Amino acid sequence: VWDNLIGELEKELPQETAFMPMPLPGYAGTALPTDAGTADWAGIMMEKLPGPVVLCGWSMGAIMALSAAHRYPKHVSRLILFGATPCFTERPDWNNSMPEKSGHRFREGIKTDPENTLRRFIAMFNRQDRQARPIIRQLASHQIPPVSVLNAGLDFLSATDLRPHVPEIRQKTLLVHGAFDPLMPFEAAYWLAQALPDARLHVLPGVAHAPFLSEPRQCARLIK
Repeated sequence: VWDNLIGELEKELPQETAFMPMPLPGYAGTALPTDAGTADWAGIMMEKLPGPVVLCGWSMGAIMALSAAHRYPKHVSRLILFGATPCFTERPDWNNSMPEKSGHRFREGIKTDPENTLRRFIAMFNRQDRQARPIIRQLASHQIPPVSVLNAGLDFLSATDLRPHVPEIRQKTLLVHGAFDPLMPFEAAYWLAQALPDARLHVLPGVAHAPFLSEPRQCARLIK
């Protein structure tokens, strides 16, 4: 999913810049860690990276990037976060998230019909994007990971609440959010922009949950 953005970044950034796309645990043929809980996924990710790095993440990857920046500040110099939130699931004191009932329906759909459930999910979080059709086609063309991987990701999202740690994340941070993101509400990104010590938030009009797929050139310029 990063190919178009990297192509634009190669035009904007110095030639010696190195890009290291890395899948989330269990994706793109990687093994799902079985000897560590999801809470340690950030640690497993950082073991593979030379530091310090500018760490970029999208959606669940953005949550992992925030966790890595907090736990390994010497290895993460800056953050670039697309469609980010400190807490994905609804809490008694947190409504800027996916409703609990929607999460339950998605988990049940993964059990019974993962392929169609994911296709509907992709269509849902891109439906208001001005580039919705090509984005949906691109994302729907990827191989669907095993149900065990999807459930592990849902466990990670359900368990993770980084709000207490966000004020301690001092790396310079770029937040890029779609104005029409139905999955990670704008209010979550605004909360991050206010709580992080050194953050800038750019909200892109006409864009949903995948800003770097909808507007790769503009995102590359913001990163530059």
